[in-house]
Amino acid sequence: MSEHETDDDTQLGFERGTGVLYAFGRQVKRFRMRVGTSREELGSATGYSPMTIAAFEQGRRIPPDQFIDKADEVLDASGVLKEMKGEIRKTRYPLFFRGAAKLESEAEQLHFYDTHVVNGLLQTEEYARCSFEMRQPALDEETIERYVAARMARQEIFDKGSAPLMSYVMEEVVLRRPIGGLGVMRDQLERILNIGRRRNVAVQVMPTDREEHAGLAGPFSLIETREGRRIAYAEVQRSSTLYTERKSVRELEAQYGIIRAQALTPSESMAFVERLLGET
Repeated sequence: MSEHETDDDTQLGFERGTGVLYAFGRQVKRFRMRVGTSREELGSATGYSPMTIAAFEQGRRIPPDQFIDKADEVLDASGVLKEMKGEIRKTRYPLFFRGAAKLESEAEQLHFYDTHVVNGLLQTEEYARCSFEMRQPALDEETIERYVAARMARQEIFDKGSAPLMSYVMEEVVLRRPIGGLGVMRDQLERILNIGRRRNVAVQVMPTDREEHAGLAGPFSLIETREGRRIAYAEVQRSSTLYTERKSVRELEAQYGIIRAQALTPSESMAFVERLLGET
């Protein structure tokens, strides 16, 4: 069976001023008032503006881990704020992506096929921001920053002691589309090269001139958990599907294997990206 999720409940799936963010904000304000600290003072101690502290307290902005840790210390919260970090991390992601994000963070293997933009795990912060700024209808600045923060948070997977085995296949056009301009794209190509040289990562490019192509049905991801569970994920517009039935997952695994065979090899792909970087 497949698990289908949409984000119709809130704008692009983010919860605003409710749930865990609201509860966290109330706790921050309560501890701040208890020790007699102003928003200006808390902001100065944690490195944030009073306006941002207000947004945290009102549940309008997702606090990063470093703020939570510092605020817990400054406000003498005895670990109460730190204990909420796990739940707060979940709110970084749109509702429709949370199931996949959790599986991704705990995966043993991750495999991606991308057709329109560079995979989120490979994106630079500026590339990610520019891609969100191009969304139509236009996103407000707060939503864009939430999306960027969530995308950057996903990349913490590269810093784990036991990072998963990863492979990426992307269409040539993804690398040639200058999202954000040449400067942004140059940095993006350099990041792809840096990540692609890691021993646990393989990056491949699907040339546009390939006459045979098994990936015409669109992008998807494959996830294998530490327990050996295999799952596929596909996303279109504001909806997504997690495929858990073995038959469906097996078909996409076979498709991915053919796509990899049709693409340039990892070493050929790195050379291709290097040539593009030289042209940019």
